[in-house]
Amino acid sequence: MPKTARHWYFNQRPKGEMDDQTLALREEALPALQDKEFLVRSIYLSMDATHRLWIGDLDLYMEPIPVGERMKGFLIGEVVESKHDGYQAGDLVTGLGCWSDYIIDDGSAFQKMPPIPGLSIADAFGILTVAGPTALVGLMEIGDPKPGDTVVVSAAAGAVGMLVGQIAKIHGCRTIGIAGGAEKCERLKSLFGYDEVVDYKKGDVVGQLRTLAPDGIDVLFENVGGDILDAGLTVMKDFGRVVICGLISSYNADGPVPGPYMFRNVIMRRLTIRGFVILDYLDRYPEFQAKLADWMREGRLNYRLHVVDGLENAVDALQLLYHGGNHGKVMVKIGAEPAAH
Repeated sequence: MPKTARHWYFNQRPKGEMDDQTLALREEALPALQDKEFLVRSIYLSMDATHRLWIGDLDLYMEPIPVGERMKGFLIGEVVESKHDGYQAGDLVTGLGCWSDYIIDDGSAFQKMPPIPGLSIADAFGILTVAGPTALVGLMEIGDPKPGDTVVVSAAAGAVGMLVGQIAKIHGCRTIGIAGGAEKCERLKSLFGYDEVVDYKKGDVVGQLRTLAPDGIDVLFENVGGDILDAGLTVMKDFGRVVICGLISSYNADGPVPGPYMFRNVIMRRLTIRGFVILDYLDRYPEFQAKLADWMREGRLNYRLHVVDGLENAVDALQLLYHGGNHGKVMVKIGAEPAAH
């Protein structure tokens, strides 16, 4: 058993973007295991845009992380020592843990990860833990697409967006992805199968959407907010559905963010707008993961992982999400994958 562990702590509440004082990496002695506890060696840490909200002071779907506490995130790890009857050395576990290389748990934060035949640990964790279920629930259960519908996805090259378009195609929809820059837009078509793309860096997003969706948008899957959300609302079809998955453009704001200027279209187009949090659906994860894993093995879901090596680089990895520097699902590799899996 190691004698020390490294942990990222929430050190100082940021004003606007995170800076070098927001989180602090500390090395501490590992206490001895007590009865009904086990030690987890972290392998991968998921980087998710909502991490910025967790260290803010907004009224959230969960308690924000208090200043002075360890930073939280979704992890996959390996049990290396156990005094818990339900866990033994070699078990793979996942859960909402801490940004740490070793974590002691009693089964309240981590659960065993069932084997996913045919998928690597990185692929299974990267797609099936947060991004895949989020894409599936948001599109199918809230967006309620019908064959032939036009589905528009913002941040379409991101972890969730790259999957939403493909799931929509599986269900017979026409897809338009919004991303920034020629490289990402080309990837939307060549790798993720989008029918059409909008490059917001070219400007006039409303004009581009009107050209590509002259009859309007049936389902808007929103990950960005701000001007991008306004553009989508402007081009919605009567009785369209707007899925609010994320509003990443506002997460680093240090003051109130204006609401959509085209909110009147909620009335004019009789829109349904609904937000969701994937944590509300944890009881259905086995169902979602089985469906997604089948599509992955069948080659019907393409994806990209953006893996950053080293726990010490976790903050830089998170910042990629807010500046568009990521190329797929961002994860931090903290430790080696076990050879047995």
